[in-house]
Amino acid sequence: MSDATSTPVRRATSTPVRRAASSPVLDLLVARKRDVAEGVCELSLRLPDGGALPDWSPGAHLDLHLAPGLARPYSLCGDPGVREEWRVAVLRERAGTGGSSYVHDRLAAGDKVTVSAPRNHFPFEPPSDPAARCLFLAGGIGITPLLPMIARAHAAGADWRLLYGGRTRASMAYADHLAAYGERVTLRPEDEFGLLDLAAFLAHADAAAHVYACGPEPLLAAIEERCRAAGLPDGALHMERFRPAPATSAPLDGGPADGANADAVSADTLSADAAFDVELADSGRTVRVAPGRTILEAVEEAGVQVLSSCRAGTCGTCETEVLAGTPDHRDQLLTDAERAAGDTMLICVSRARTPHLKLAL
Repeated sequence: MSDATSTPVRRATSTPVRRAASSPVLDLLVARKRDVAEGVCELSLRLPDGGALPDWSPGAHLDLHLAPGLARPYSLCGDPGVREEWRVAVLRERAGTGGSSYVHDRLAAGDKVTVSAPRNHFPFEPPSDPAARCLFLAGGIGITPLLPMIARAHAAGADWRLLYGGRTRASMAYADHLAAYGERVTLRPEDEFGLLDLAAFLAHADAAAHVYACGPEPLLAAIEERCRAAGLPDGALHMERFRPAPATSAPLDGGPADGANADAVSADTLSADAAFDVELADSGRTVRVAPGRTILEAVEEAGVQVLSSCRAGTCGTCETEVLAGTPDHRDQLLTDAERAAGDTMLICVSRARTPHLKLAL
């Protein structure tokens, strides 16, 4: 997942900032900054007193709060057993929105940075069946969340393989580290081998296999298609996206098609983009969310600042507890079970199925 100064980074205090259901924040030191590939730098983060940091598990990510209004999520790529340090790797994105250039150009060893405690929406556990195979697929900086998964799978004695692609060999972070795993790892720089041969790699997948993938959207879309073609069962493919997948969802069941009256409501179910009210439980205020606006935008305009990052429903920073009403989930992060429960939502993209929502804000 993928811009810092020599002074501590703090949130503005003139307006209270509300954390949603996301984790608390910590003020950490950049203990070390080093290049791990062409265009990729690694940050080692520690508490100022060198104490133990909160636990995390493979697949977790954290948010770097780099400046007011500039927070970005990055996958943890170190060893969960090393409690004194968190490590993240950041790809310089030339067409990015400022986060990666801030890290590369302005953040240095010895600087302070505000960091969220880790959250995990891409969890990994080694299979209980020793015969079950774990197949890991990485594209570019997508290798970062997979590194601790691979280490755990290897330590557990699991049968696993990794296919890792990148633009060039020099741009592929942690290639030297992965070489220690020998033939379990296949590196395929595109300038040497062309596109990844997904069909050949996924031929190793049987009905008990689990596939873990992270990378750019074209790669993930191709992996989804190959897994369907291979007949892998539901739940066998686990992915983390950098950005939301192209929208394919239909209007709400029973809702109007495109072009219908956006304000039309039935007795208790809204059309796909109707206006609705959000009650903020902590303040007792009610905010109107107009068609075409997000809950996050409406709440911010009302003077309540919520920690957010991607604003695309992929990182989980703005995840908020739902106290009443029914969300219309439009994120790329929550599981089907979490959506069905309806007790949390990502307010940067999701809306409401009912005329009224009550949120823990």
